[in-house]
Amino acid sequence: MSSVRRAVIDIGTNSVKVLVADVSGLQVSPILEDSRQTRLGQGFYESHHLQPDPIRKTAKAVAEFSEICRQQKVESIRVIATSAARDAVNARDLVEAIGRASGLDVEIISGEQEADWAYKGVTSNLELAKHPLLLLDVGGGSTEFILGHGEQTDLRHSFPLGAVRLMERLPTTDPPGVEGLEDCRAWLKHFLHEEVRPRLEPELRNEARHGGRRDILLVGTGGTTTILARMEAKLENYDRNRIEAVRLTRPQVTAHLENLWSLPLAERKRLPGLPPLRADVILTGVAIYESVMLEFGFSELRVSTRGLRFAALMPE
Repeated sequence: MSSVRRAVIDIGTNSVKVLVADVSGLQVSPILEDSRQTRLGQGFYESHHLQPDPIRKTAKAVAEFSEICRQQKVESIRVIATSAARDAVNARDLVEAIGRASGLDVEIISGEQEADWAYKGVTSNLELAKHPLLLLDVGGGSTEFILGHGEQTDLRHSFPLGAVRLMERLPTTDPPGVEGLEDCRAWLKHFLHEEVRPRLEPELRNEARHGGRRDILLVGTGGTTTILARMEAKLENYDRNRIEAVRLTRPQVTAHLENLWSLPLAERKRLPGLPPLRADVILTGVAIYESVMLEFGFSELRVSTRGLRFAALMPE
């Protein structure tokens, strides 16, 4: 089967990402990947209005990426937007700004679509597709929980729980310190118990009856787990194979979390594997993963770099 070169530009709450790949059926072979942090969700959650400066930065990033994509001679460019855009009162302002800057249309996708694509992308890795999975896609504004096995999904739900959203809800000092971490853990424990457990626990029990609870793999996709894996392996550069080879135990996740919250921002920016522009939002992103592992009894976290963007390039 011949391949087609396609591109997707993904507008998230924290950053804009691009993937250019040669696509043949469900096989996605990346050619180019990049990101720009534009903080579209900055100052958003009190009013649900996207602010002018983040809109401008986001439109500029999309325009720059669209030019890069055209230089790569892609046959199509797809622009998708997730949590902040779908929750915004003034999403039209963003869509129009991107249209003016790049000439491209924007698809604002639902939380359910985001969950479906995250799962489809991750299970394009045939090794992971063999196992029952609880997939977590922690973004800036939302977290998608997907429980499935192979092509079958038993639960897919998007919760208003994201690293930027939580950072704005629980402002920290510098360094954030033990008290700030305990406040964050307490908030997450309450949210997971009240909002997530009633939906997820019955499906986990059902999956356990078929194959055993311990057989379910916890897999994370998105920026937080990629950075965690890079920090664990001390990778200065992005290396998909080495990132996906990392297995993070619950004590390792907790150790990274407690170290991050003990350091001032300037020191976090110097940690191997942690991009300096992600040194603030990493605090809450890692806290979400630790809390899920504790709440639902997972001892290990796997990492996938193939999620939403991979699936957005596949045939529908």
